[in-house]
Amino acid sequence: MTLKAIQQTVRQQVDEALSGVISTLPDHAPELKAAMHYALTAGGKRMRPLLVHLTGNMLDLPRTDQLTISMAIECIHAYSLVHDDLPAMDDDDLRRGQPTCHIKFSEATAILAGDALQTLAFSILAEQPLSAFGDKQRAKLIGSLARASGYLGMCGGQAIDLASTGNLIDVDQLKQLHRLKTGALLTACVDMTCRASESIAPESHTLLCRYAELIGLAFQVQDDILDLTASTETLGKPSGSDVALGKNTFPSLLGLDTAREELAKLHQQALQALDGLPYNTDYLVAFTDLMVNRDH
Repeated sequence: MTLKAIQQTVRQQVDEALSGVISTLPDHAPELKAAMHYALTAGGKRMRPLLVHLTGNMLDLPRTDQLTISMAIECIHAYSLVHDDLPAMDDDDLRRGQPTCHIKFSEATAILAGDALQTLAFSILAEQPLSAFGDKQRAKLIGSLARASGYLGMCGGQAIDLASTGNLIDVDQLKQLHRLKTGALLTACVDMTCRASESIAPESHTLLCRYAELIGLAFQVQDDILDLTASTETLGKPSGSDVALGKNTFPSLLGLDTAREELAKLHQQALQALDGLPYNTDYLVAFTDLMVNRDH
């Protein structure tokens, strides 16, 4: 099966499962419920669930575990996008070619939707089905996602981003920013999948997390390049918005050509991490290529 076909299948399964979870919520706050559903299902590529699925299949992880981990991660990802788009953060009107949550509903509803999606992620990890071994790992899975989401991960990275907007930082500081803001959740995809596996060796767990960290950084470098080179129609959000906001980006610090060289370097380093694994990594290689060669 091609990677594209796998991605479509994973996206359908995760979309259906998340819609099912939202549909079971009571209707005492219908606008909030609608905003949560909108944020979760408004056209995401489901790259993180795809990474969970590819890693999980490689490690023979049960599908129930893959789906539960994927749902929780997507709730965190969706919450982060809703809050990133708010006027107090990046102040974006478009996301994936559609109105952002605070434009579609209201700023107050978007804040609450993000809050509710964050807590829903941990409810999913605590309550949704897992295999017998996975069930024993619930606390570790929750801890992994909490670290990736909070001060040690996305929130810490976003705080650095806000503090550095309009102020010049160096490339090492920019890498640290994006290891936290973007890379931490991608690393959690792999870390949580490894923690739910009965058989993985510690060395392989470490290599897979290293791989995820590298592709997380590569993803951001490509994101910065696309913000400069792609159209609003292709991106599904305003092109050039990072530059307009005074954000530090890899092209702004390194120049476009050197940023592309950095992307190629990260790509190769990620592939080298996969070379050290005792598994068939063909699909993860293809996933890496997809991440660094995407056009939106």
